[in-house]
Amino acid sequence: MVRLIGAIVIGVAGCAVLIALGLWQSQRLAWKEGILADITARITAPPAPLPAAPDAEADRYLPVAIMGRFTGEALHVLVSVKGKGAGFRLIAAFETAEGRRVLVDRGFIPEAARAATPPATGPARIEGNLHWPAEIDSFTPEPDTKLGIWFARDLPAMAAALGTELVLIVARSADPADPAVTPLPLDTASIPNDHLQYAVTWFSLAAVWAGMTALFVWRIRRRTA
Repeated sequence: MVRLIGAIVIGVAGCAVLIALGLWQSQRLAWKEGILADITARITAPPAPLPAAPDAEADRYLPVAIMGRFTGEALHVLVSVKGKGAGFRLIAAFETAEGRRVLVDRGFIPEAARAATPPATGPARIEGNLHWPAEIDSFTPEPDTKLGIWFARDLPAMAAALGTELVLIVARSADPADPAVTPLPLDTASIPNDHLQYAVTWFSLAAVWAGMTALFVWRIRRRTA
């Protein structure tokens, strides 16, 4: 009888803990989905003028529109895009009508098209979102300055190389004058949201624990009988 009661107590306690963890992850899922919805709404909002002093936290994802010209200076960041293969992000220097120099992430060009895609020059209007990507770590290789290839968007280093502000605008749409460049607009796809999988895992473990407890109780009662 003592073993039977002990097995039931342990089984109920284990299930309670696992179910509580599953419910907690469900709450985290709702919280994360709310954050992602807010970010999506911010990204897709109508563009505003470029702030005088953009802030990496307050102005993250802020949609902006600028007028000016491409200077003909550009960097190529190695990247792989699903369905397109290997290629480069084209990061170009842009001088606004007010004389400010900023960076514009124009989008993706295939590796084979790099040599045939000269840096953009001339007047343009850019709509996009402010972004401060965090892509570098201690394992990121140094850029190959001879080939002009970078391995991540290192905003401070890129701004220093092209003599611009620490401002990166990720273009929303394609440039009609340069159809070879495919824009890679910001979205929430790169923001992890694994809470549903975690919740399912905890609830599944609770079900397994309950099944094992039931089996153990059945075996104890059978032996007793």
